[in-house]
Amino acid sequence: MALEDYAKAYRMGKKDYQYRLLHGMQPTLEVLDDILPTKGSYSEIPLGVVQIPLDQIVGTKNGGRSSAFAGNFMPILDDHSEFALKWSKLDDAHINEGIRDPIKAYEYMNRFYVEEGNKRVSVMKFYGVVSIPGNVTRIVPKRTNEKENIIYYEFMDFYELSQINYIYFSKEGSFQRLQFEVGKQPCEKWSQDDRLEFSSIFARFTTEYRAKGGDKLSITVGDAFLSFITLYGYKEVCEKTTKELKTLITKSWEEFELLEKDDVIALKMNPNKEKSPLLNRLLPIGNQRLKIGFIYEKKAVSSAWTYSHELGRLHLEQTFPEEVTTCYYDNVTIDSVDDAIESMIQEGCDIVFTTTPAFVQASVKAAIAHPTIRILNCSLNTSHRYIRTYYARMHEAKFLMGALAGAMAENDKIVYVEDYPIYGSIANINAFAIGAKMINPRVKVYLEWTSKKNVDIQEEIQKIAPDYISGKDMVIPEEGSRLFGLFSMQDGQPRNLAMPLWHWGKFYEQLIRTIMNGTWKYDDDPSDLQAINYWWGMSSGVIDVICSHNLPMGTKHLMDLLKKVIASGEFNPFTGILYSQDGIVQDDPKRTLTPEEIITMDWLAENVIGSIPKAEELKEYYRPVFSQQGVEQVKGI
Repeated sequence: MALEDYAKAYRMGKKDYQYRLLHGMQPTLEVLDDILPTKGSYSEIPLGVVQIPLDQIVGTKNGGRSSAFAGNFMPILDDHSEFALKWSKLDDAHINEGIRDPIKAYEYMNRFYVEEGNKRVSVMKFYGVVSIPGNVTRIVPKRTNEKENIIYYEFMDFYELSQINYIYFSKEGSFQRLQFEVGKQPCEKWSQDDRLEFSSIFARFTTEYRAKGGDKLSITVGDAFLSFITLYGYKEVCEKTTKELKTLITKSWEEFELLEKDDVIALKMNPNKEKSPLLNRLLPIGNQRLKIGFIYEKKAVSSAWTYSHELGRLHLEQTFPEEVTTCYYDNVTIDSVDDAIESMIQEGCDIVFTTTPAFVQASVKAAIAHPTIRILNCSLNTSHRYIRTYYARMHEAKFLMGALAGAMAENDKIVYVEDYPIYGSIANINAFAIGAKMINPRVKVYLEWTSKKNVDIQEEIQKIAPDYISGKDMVIPEEGSRLFGLFSMQDGQPRNLAMPLWHWGKFYEQLIRTIMNGTWKYDDDPSDLQAINYWWGMSSGVIDVICSHNLPMGTKHLMDLLKKVIASGEFNPFTGILYSQDGIVQDDPKRTLTPEEIITMDWLAENVIGSIPKAEELKEYYRPVFSQQGVEQVKGI
């Protein structure tokens, strides 16, 4: 029987050998000694006896045994050789009593290379065993800025907490994100029960994912699993039956395929002007009215953000009194948003707008479950296939307000108050600072964060004693306060100079027109799998700046001119030589940062006094949004 097993393993080895040879790959085992960096550029750390995943054992420590195995660890030596007899004896031992003796191996970049026990590994792989005990020495390379090195160091930090080595990622920040998604604090260690629960669900997911064809995708199983639990929730996924897991994996498949695109997002910078067929324009939506639902995190009377979207909803009703009906839910939480979206769909909504990044995962889940319903989430740089996202280029307005502040400041001090360190907000800060410096080279912008713990912003502002303050974008109806937009304090009272405007009504109007006239579909290229994000600005009227009538005439003319050249596309604040706090960012005087570079900015302009807060510096309330939209520099939660 053992000799028959060897013959079968031998055929598997020869087949793999020939395949690798024909495709220009090394046909035998990888040799660790051949790929290690030079002596002195790495260190060795003994890990003791650990369970080694068999699929992560990829080679041998030295070249002596490499030629006895194909790249899949199956034997390629003649079945009459002494090697074959020894392999067969191990085969018998595994069948009769099991192989229990640990192998000796080295781990390098979370791949394992056998020093003693190559034949044991071969037999275990032949039988499809999941793991094998091994006395492991970890080889740790020096830190570099290479992506693979960064991910490996993130893995080692995660391993210290979890003692888990069978999950790996292809994207930076994923191990920190996994720690967050399973409900752990950044430095919290895992218990034995935690490890058992995780092992169980990851194994079940892996089985169903691979059965669906996951091995054909270029991403790791870990990439897919993290995306999956981020979407559906770790605890919820753990409670799913195998049948439910299979169904959800199938329905969510395009999310996994999109991961191969390395989070490529199709940014739509302006409304689509493409003409639809005449028949579609004549009969856009039949005789039925569109029912549109809006989901708000807070009430309009207590939140400027919600209020701006509520004005947008009312604008829709006024613009399309015969074609559109709307409804809304407010005070919706992360815990209740799933039910809120479902209720809107059951009430007959054709389109649902969820107006905060915190609701993005719920939006995707609902879109997967209801593929005929159009669901859009108000967020930036969010890569999902089943929904579309939207935002506005607020940095254009912030540049104008910075220029205005620079023109009016006398003591060269301006305070900028921001909420979240998320995508888009850093561009807003920098655009403001660049605008201020363009008019006044001496001006400094002092950055304050409402999301930081243990900070009294009013006290900090008093210490700085600025000429002007850039506060909340707009007034909160319930407060009746004038501490919004760009203002100065005179005799204890605010004097407003300008206010940035989110004109969501114009956005919603133009988007709904694309649905009515049939051009919605032209934004989506079925031949190219990509996420779609609408990112409109002054050119489409969704962003504006309202200035005080008390501005000096010259300053008013300057603002009108800057607004005109930005709206026309003739000027971009992020064109030319750009300096950060750490030095030059861009040295080409003619180049303009790409939209992706603007969205994902993780640096601050040279005239900004302050820093981007880290995750641990933020208040607990801000973590859900930050976990979804935090800039890469501070993504390690």
